[in-house]
Amino acid sequence: MNPVIHTDQLVETLQQQLESLSFSSLFVLTDENTQEKCFPLIGQALPKGFHHFTVPAGETHKNLDTCSKIWSEMTKSGLDRQALMLNLGGGVIGDMGGFCASIYKRGIRFVNLPTTLLSQVDASVGGKLGVDFEGLKNHLGVFNEPEWVLIAPEFLKTLPNRELRSGFAEIIKHGLIQDADYFNQLSFEKWQENNWSVLIKKSVEIKKEVVQADPKEAGLRKILNFGHTIGHAFETYFLDTSKHLLHGEAIAAGMICEGWLSLKKCGLSSNDLDKLTQAFLQVYGKIKIQKEDIDPIIHLCFQDKKNVGQTLLLSLLNEIGHCQFNIAVKPEEIHAAIQFYQSL
Repeated sequence: MNPVIHTDQLVETLQQQLESLSFSSLFVLTDENTQEKCFPLIGQALPKGFHHFTVPAGETHKNLDTCSKIWSEMTKSGLDRQALMLNLGGGVIGDMGGFCASIYKRGIRFVNLPTTLLSQVDASVGGKLGVDFEGLKNHLGVFNEPEWVLIAPEFLKTLPNRELRSGFAEIIKHGLIQDADYFNQLSFEKWQENNWSVLIKKSVEIKKEVVQADPKEAGLRKILNFGHTIGHAFETYFLDTSKHLLHGEAIAAGMICEGWLSLKKCGLSSNDLDKLTQAFLQVYGKIKIQKEDIDPIIHLCFQDKKNVGQTLLLSLLNEIGHCQFNIAVKPEEIHAAIQFYQSL
């Protein structure tokens, strides 16, 4: 697995890292937000003559149409197979930029500078790349590692509170699936006061350990999807609506639902379910799900990549700090889990 570098000296470290690689040209990918807020923080570290392309921000643009525009720009810029791509942005830019780099001329090298809390603790590790297709999240993709990932807490100062809060959901998940002590040390009531630098390092360490044991998600790595089967369905269902959810907001609701399923299917104690439910409600509140939303949301759960045929396979907790995978769940059980969430 390629290195994840943590730094408090963004420009100097980026310059050193770029100098350590040999490449014919550099192609920098940003979205409208990172172009405005993050690109000025790294400009002086970039070599002369680099190419730069900006795409619209947001999950709704993480698709093949945007990829086509990126590939056209890469072609126009004359990038050869020795070129290097630098992805400056959150999970969407990291996923889509890495995917575009992996496909262009059968693959060029790329490096990632994750700029959101979510991408620093989650998308920065594991080499999962992809785009949404026909409304299905990450439906097309590959496994491919960046040369390195550079994590700088400085980028977090550019984030609105809602984005920061979205990333916190993945930190909470890491504690729930792998480290009860980590979960217990997190602050929920005053979540903004958490020490992000410390938590990012710990979360990256947890995710790295899991991914190294199972790089292609054949088994153990599936535990990282706790909350994501139902959470991704929420995220996809509300994507183009006025109730649009950020990834972490959807996953937080998904973890409450899958926490209830953990109680029913894996022996999670009611005390542990109450602890995780209260933690998420305290930080994220509750999303409104109407009765007529439930069936289409369940339908979207069947598109989850962990499923085998028409069998829904979830990763569920048997206690805080320990997660099991490949637990078969019926559609009516998902329905009951969402009803539990509605009843809170």
